[in-house]
Amino acid sequence: MVPHVRAHRHAVTQVYLHTFGCKVNQYDTEVLRQALESAGTVIVDTPDHANVAIVNSCTVTHVSEAKMRALVRRIVRENPECSTVVVIGCAATVDDGTISAIPGVTSVIAGTDPQSVLRALGFPGSQADPILHRFERGARAWVKIQDGCDEHCTYCATRVARGRSVSRSPAEILREAGELAAQHSEIVLTGIHIGSYGHDFDAGSSLSGLVKTLVRNIPEVRFRLSSVEATQIDDGLLDLLAETPERVTPHIHAPLQSGSDRILKLMGRHWYTAGEYRARLKRLAARVPRLGLGADVIVGFPGETGEDFAATFSLIEELPFTYLHVFPHSPRSTAPSAKMRPTVEPAVVKERSYELRTLADAKGAAYRAVRNDQSADVVLLRRLGEHFEGLTEDYLSVAVSTDQPLPNRFHAKLQREDDSLWAHPLDN
Repeated sequence: MVPHVRAHRHAVTQVYLHTFGCKVNQYDTEVLRQALESAGTVIVDTPDHANVAIVNSCTVTHVSEAKMRALVRRIVRENPECSTVVVIGCAATVDDGTISAIPGVTSVIAGTDPQSVLRALGFPGSQADPILHRFERGARAWVKIQDGCDEHCTYCATRVARGRSVSRSPAEILREAGELAAQHSEIVLTGIHIGSYGHDFDAGSSLSGLVKTLVRNIPEVRFRLSSVEATQIDDGLLDLLAETPERVTPHIHAPLQSGSDRILKLMGRHWYTAGEYRARLKRLAARVPRLGLGADVIVGFPGETGEDFAATFSLIEELPFTYLHVFPHSPRSTAPSAKMRPTVEPAVVKERSYELRTLADAKGAAYRAVRNDQSADVVLLRRLGEHFEGLTEDYLSVAVSTDQPLPNRFHAKLQREDDSLWAHPLDN
């Protein structure tokens, strides 16, 4: 797609960046931030002081797109000095003219290529470094190991926006992770479909092989996998999770989407059944007893019956989940499910979503109770009022109260207080 440009840059000095969507989008924004700073711009925290605003968009749900459009309109309305408003990312890639028609939008750029953004802003001579050297998120950093997806889930518009799966070279990932490890205590390996990593290389390349290489060559920092399909957790990954939890965090987010085989087929998720998902995660939990386990679940997919939902509820109830991301089905115009029938009544979708979220809350509370009085490996995230927020190896958010300076990563004892889990630092 050729960028749609209605105005040229003038006095580009202060740039506001805002990101909607997943960790891949967040990573892409960081690469863009680095390129903009190298070109001589100043990144500002709010749109109030910007004369350029760049919004990295998401197309996963209609809600994310609506929020993006609302933000763009607010920036244009509240800051007339912001003369350049650029929308990039997934929603921009599949834009049918709706975004470019928003008053004040000067450019709509498909994807997140920083070189395209620099050209649109009037920096044609600037070169974007492909290696990210710093991440603006404290003790944690993301590394994108691949982009795109070769599957064809019928509800997903990301495949259209991101294209086919393309893996980054191990050498480039290793160099970038090494740079980030000097400043960050945790590195999250992210992508659109990370379990497919290396499939576009020579035979033998795999996600587990990449993780082993990172662990072997980059000491001390801990690595975390972002969303990965349950059926792509091979023996190599299982061994790393079970045997080196201080290096590869015992936390898996394995998309489920539905516990009904009939609905999985309608979704185009042909590579597993509910039974295979169950067996793979039970094997994982048996090897890794202290395990943070999450999943994505879509409620109200066209044709979902009460029996289908009951199968999903039963499977989730059986497995040791510690949290869930529950999404009502969001029809995307570029995805086949938008035309599938029959649709599920909104009131039914709302009730089923509530039931799953209630179940997830109960399972999460039960797991936090088990973790009471146990040790944890904590990475410090940020200050929240009078205390800090931390993240354990098994993906628990904990409060940290201390008057002493803390390292980015430390060992702690966990204690439950009401509904909160507190981490009390131990002598390191």
